[in-house]
Amino acid sequence: MDSSMSSSGQALLLIRNPVRSPLILASGNLRNISPKKVEVGSQRKLATSIPAPPSSTNSTVPQPIKIDGTVETRRMLLMANVFRSVDELIHKYLDLPLRPSIDPEHVLSGNFAPVHELAPTECEVIRGSIPTWLDGAYIRNGPNPQFHPAGPYHLFEGDGMLHLIRISGGKAKLCSRYVQTHKYLAERAAGSPVIPNFYSSFNGIPAAAMRVILASARALACHYNPANGIGMANTGVARIGHGLYALGESDLPYAIRVTGDGDVETVGRFDFNGALSQSMTAHPKLDADTGEVFAFQYNALHPFLTYFRIDPDGTKTHEVPISSLTRPSFFHDFAVTKKYAIFCDSQLGINSFKKIIQGGPLVGADLSKVPRLGVLPRYAADDSEMRWFDVPGFNMVHSVNAWDEEEANEIVLVAPNAQSIGHALERLDLVNPSIEKVRINLKTGNISRNTISPSNLEFSAINPSYLGKKNTYAYAAIGDPLPKIKGMVKLDVTGDEEAVVGRRMYGEGCFGGEPCFVARDPCDPDAKEDDGCLVTYLHDESTGESRFLVMDAKSANLEVLAELKLPQRVPYGFHGLFIRGSDLGQPQKN
Repeated sequence: MDSSMSSSGQALLLIRNPVRSPLILASGNLRNISPKKVEVGSQRKLATSIPAPPSSTNSTVPQPIKIDGTVETRRMLLMANVFRSVDELIHKYLDLPLRPSIDPEHVLSGNFAPVHELAPTECEVIRGSIPTWLDGAYIRNGPNPQFHPAGPYHLFEGDGMLHLIRISGGKAKLCSRYVQTHKYLAERAAGSPVIPNFYSSFNGIPAAAMRVILASARALACHYNPANGIGMANTGVARIGHGLYALGESDLPYAIRVTGDGDVETVGRFDFNGALSQSMTAHPKLDADTGEVFAFQYNALHPFLTYFRIDPDGTKTHEVPISSLTRPSFFHDFAVTKKYAIFCDSQLGINSFKKIIQGGPLVGADLSKVPRLGVLPRYAADDSEMRWFDVPGFNMVHSVNAWDEEEANEIVLVAPNAQSIGHALERLDLVNPSIEKVRINLKTGNISRNTISPSNLEFSAINPSYLGKKNTYAYAAIGDPLPKIKGMVKLDVTGDEEAVVGRRMYGEGCFGGEPCFVARDPCDPDAKEDDGCLVTYLHDESTGESRFLVMDAKSANLEVLAELKLPQRVPYGFHGLFIRGSDLGQPQKN
């Protein structure tokens, strides 16, 4: 990697991982946040409270002080107004013309626009009926900025909001709540954005440099504390040990709790008893057979990739730095089998300093690079057995599943291939991913690849009980093109040819999200793999209404079993999961 790449990599580190040392926690390994039910206020109005200087306990929550007329309060209010004015001047005079991918007027249009929080509210069943066996909560994460951006904004940015639908006894309630991250609370207290966005702030060197200086000034003025994290927790939701977490790969996990009345609360920022000092992937892998969770973190400085495991009781094991990776790459997801962990060193990475100066994004594609798949033993003590296999033209952003075929000494990986990876962060509509089946022969080193789906398939799901094991069925969203989703397909992944065996289109002007598979009875050893349902949110752009679909996962047309009219619009978002009612009834020890 050249020196210009190295310097831009250091800039990336400052934004993604502002502190590398273990956190000082107020209570055990969790900094408690007292959940507050707040509605989004005026996007331009200054809040009536501002954060006080961090106390000696290093609390993660900005401590609001009332507007009581004291000199200190007036000083901090004045500084908040000054900082906001400087931010507006940076955008007006230093920002390069906004590309569509970072223009908030474009990015936040239609059903990508944010919504207010919503307390648990009854949903109306307008078609069919909810299966009697379906009991639990579907939680989906996604970006929902609490303030309209003053400058550039990317689709992947925005405060995390959890949209939870609690189903029980044939009825359902919807609630929408912000993940109360340090960033969210600091900006709510300041009444405007405070912390620079990761993807969009590098809109030319002058503007980027001034935003770094402004962010530093805000930190010195105690408007936020970088040591408490700057992430948005807007990407996924995961069950780890006995806890439930909202995830974003720019920060530590945030523990959340589902209440008895179907609400969701933020508990606090979590670091596994001081064992996790940096961010982690938003796509950890839960082995349903063992209860173990496998995860990784990537960085702009060496080691660029680190793998680790979390035991069923929530204890994080030692880390395995991957020293054979010689330059930073963009690792969003990975795959695990019963014996191995598989990583894709794709063409996505940090752009050259020259390209950033010219107004390009911080993260981009190096099309001269040959993508590789890295295979590491699942329980490796170090990276001495890490093997890399060249796979020209294969760029995996998300995985579907992977398994071992021991007789052939092969690993089988099923994943979408982002064929036009150069457009991944700028023009998602041009990426056109197709799902491929990749065989890695560990004896010969040979790689074989077969496309098993039409183009424009992403955001997949399987029966969670089959993660890491050979499965038959996968479900994937159909782009219209991406990021909008016009339907979903059911795939038979056992063969090496195109294998669509089921399809559901949502209809004109209707767009959905990632499918989520819910097994009828995951404890039944004789149950069919596809014996269950698929759930997802749906939005009708012609009426402005959002709905919730429950579909039969076994049927060829993915028959709609129930359709619910939601009391509030649910914006398009990212990833989620279903928590069974029996699990919600257990203590959530996070």
